[in-house]
Amino acid sequence: MKKTLTRLADGRELIYYDSRDDTVREAVDHRPLGPVATSSEIRHDPLLGDAVAIASHRQSRTYHPPADECPLCPSRDGRLSEIPDSSYEVVVFENRFPSLAGDSGRCEVVCFTSDHDASFADIGEEQAALVLAAWTDRTTDLAALPQVEQVFAFENRGEEIGVTLGHPHGQIYAYPFVTPRTDLMLRSARAHRADTGRNLFDDVVARERAEGTRVVLEGEHWVAFVPYAAHWPYEIHLYPKHRVPDLRTLDDAAREEFPRIYLELLKRFDRIFGDAEPPTPYIAAWHQAPFRAEGRDELALHLEIFTVRRTSGKLKFLAGSESGMSVFINDVPPENAAGRLREVASK
Repeated sequence: MKKTLTRLADGRELIYYDSRDDTVREAVDHRPLGPVATSSEIRHDPLLGDAVAIASHRQSRTYHPPADECPLCPSRDGRLSEIPDSSYEVVVFENRFPSLAGDSGRCEVVCFTSDHDASFADIGEEQAALVLAAWTDRTTDLAALPQVEQVFAFENRGEEIGVTLGHPHGQIYAYPFVTPRTDLMLRSARAHRADTGRNLFDDVVARERAEGTRVVLEGEHWVAFVPYAAHWPYEIHLYPKHRVPDLRTLDDAAREEFPRIYLELLKRFDRIFGDAEPPTPYIAAWHQAPFRAEGRDELALHLEIFTVRRTSGKLKFLAGSESGMSVFINDVPPENAAGRLREVASK
């Protein structure tokens, strides 16, 4: 992998990731951009003990542009975009409308491919491996920033999720605190260790593999399953069989197998509801251990994929119980969801 760092016209960092070492990236951003103005502020909720990012400048962010004005496509034919070069493989750049900035963290955009009409499931194993390398590299670099406590790489896909740019891309949030979801997992892991002397995540994976009814796909180095207490109608958790805290510590064998496993899972997600339905909206979220938290080594790196669609033409809304009390009600038994995801395997 070759990594090329450059700057956009307003000073934001942009990084090209290429599979060939002889690739040259010298394109300059000629857009007349003014400086980035952000108003990100972290406020702490005294009742719940969590944090909220206040970012009013995001009201003016780009919203559903036509395909020929996509800011994530390469710059070509006289149209300038966020990516100055006329082609690219994988690109990461600082978000112009970040939720977190400066001492409040950092937000980056990850473009998985230059093909505007593709999806992650379409990009092929070599390209998916390059995306994994980029996620890993960004985790490494962001971990070195003194204000960053945790790195979260994720993809939102589909308008039902709230995506405002149709180009296949994801994001990376570098938080200046440990997120509430991660803090809960760490507390559960510490309590499990105190009660049993074992690692919570190891026991969860062992249970799912032993029972087998919720396992969707298993390779030599990864296992994917619908969790016993799945929150969402269709939800998959993907774990490396050798527990590691974050992407930086994955071994070469797990890295090599990941693209095949992950692309197959995404293809199955698109088949759940049949060909007559639009592509399945989903969120794919990497859970990584915070860098300096107590019990960091107890947390296991894993990827969660879930959709807000519960059946053909119907969405799962977070209504009173979910939004008001954080108690999820799942309409699809996890065993049934796992069975469906096994049924739609690639032929």
